[in-house]
Amino acid sequence: MNTRPGMPVGGYGIRPARPTESAAVAALLARAFADDPVMAWMVPAVGRERRIARYFRLSQRQQRPREGAVRVAATAEGRLLAAALWSGPGCWKTSTVQEVAALPRYARIFGLRGMPRAGEVQNTLHEAHPDTPHWYLPTVGTDRGLQGMGVGSALLRQQLDRCDRLGQPVYLESSNVTNIPFYEGLGFRVIDEVRLPGGGPTLWPMWRAPAAPDGRRRG
Repeated sequence: MNTRPGMPVGGYGIRPARPTESAAVAALLARAFADDPVMAWMVPAVGRERRIARYFRLSQRQQRPREGAVRVAATAEGRLLAAALWSGPGCWKTSTVQEVAALPRYARIFGLRGMPRAGEVQNTLHEAHPDTPHWYLPTVGTDRGLQGMGVGSALLRQQLDRCDRLGQPVYLESSNVTNIPFYEGLGFRVIDEVRLPGGGPTLWPMWRAPAAPDGRRRG
């Protein structure tokens, strides 16, 4: 367990999320992404946090068939502090059948204005996605008031250490320029800059080569 000033008494641990925690994970991520530039561009202002929570419930539903896909930092009492969604090599892309089945839910989340923008985001990011087999981190968020205390990095390091042992790289897109130093501190580097069409915000694809036993990056 980890304990730092400002942390809950007793600290926290890292574990897979339980299926019964889906709503709590979604609510946490919605709070964490309420001011995210891409979410603000796609999701209407009215009821934004509620809509984003619906989006992350849907994201989890698509992730959960994959082992360990939803991971959390949580206290022994069950309070969730941070959450991350992961996809293993070859598993990052949702199938066409899943996407079509989810369209009515996406429409309720994004509304008439946001649906075309959400489609543009998806298409743009799919085009930029690397072909090299990798782990994909589409989402990670720390609850309000806990950012900067090491919770998010502790949550990610567990999987990143595993990727190093397996010799597997990791990919993500940072939707906020202020988060780039955080990811760089975990071994990621910016490999591109993606500007969304129609005057949308910018995203920064980042790549993390696995570390060798001596700590050097392998690529």
